[in-house]
Amino acid sequence: MGFIDFLGFFLAVLVGFTMGLFGGGGSILTVPILVYLFKITPSLATAYSLFVVGIAALNGVISYARRKLVSIKAAVAFGVPSLFTVFLARGFILPSLPQILLHTSYFTLTKEMGLMIFFSIVMLLASVSMIKGRKAPTTADTEKPWNYPRIILQSSFVGLIIGVVGAGGGFLFVPALMFFTGLNVKEAIGTSLFIITFNSLIGFTGDLMGQSIEWGFLSLFSGLAIGGIYLGIYISQFVSPAKLKVSFGWFVLLMGMFILLKESFF
Repeated sequence: MGFIDFLGFFLAVLVGFTMGLFGGGGSILTVPILVYLFKITPSLATAYSLFVVGIAALNGVISYARRKLVSIKAAVAFGVPSLFTVFLARGFILPSLPQILLHTSYFTLTKEMGLMIFFSIVMLLASVSMIKGRKAPTTADTEKPWNYPRIILQSSFVGLIIGVVGAGGGFLFVPALMFFTGLNVKEAIGTSLFIITFNSLIGFTGDLMGQSIEWGFLSLFSGLAIGGIYLGIYISQFVSPAKLKVSFGWFVLLMGMFILLKESFF
């Protein structure tokens, strides 16, 4: 095993760690790790990412559920609409995209390049959300009636992003759950992991027929991410995830800029 492979597997632990600590964010790291360190194509990397994130999130859910920090009502309200759009994106939208999205005499935009550029844009938007942060829900937020049309619209949009870029969506679900349902940050993280589990694994099933999966590599990477998520959950008992999320947001911002520049100009 070379240094690059060792670094990639070490970062797999970081993927799970951030998910356990923040309820999302680790999936943002998975695709760049797979593409740039393990040289996996973006299309396959997004499929692998869904599996890694789904399996890691499942283990996180078990821990949060034991502490009664998972809202099934909120998970159903947000999860069902997003499940539909995740499956739609993986089963129909991505396979129907042409290999050459745009071609001019000076520039050719391939499907793989387009996926990474779109992924970098999602990273940039997510980083801004992490850096700005969200205020804790007030009593009024907790008691106000749920706006189901907005919840369905928001979760459907998040599911579409999840399906296209292979990210779990926790960085979008956690603030949305806090804003629309009044859950506190711990409940939002646990519920987000619950939704991520089903979204990611169902999204991955849409790739089983069209992709050649290297199960040995995927199992090792996923196992390390699972170890990381338990570490993140343990650490979350002693530190404030909200404060750490700002630092992680700046890291995601820099990584998103790197990917955008690399795919656009190099």
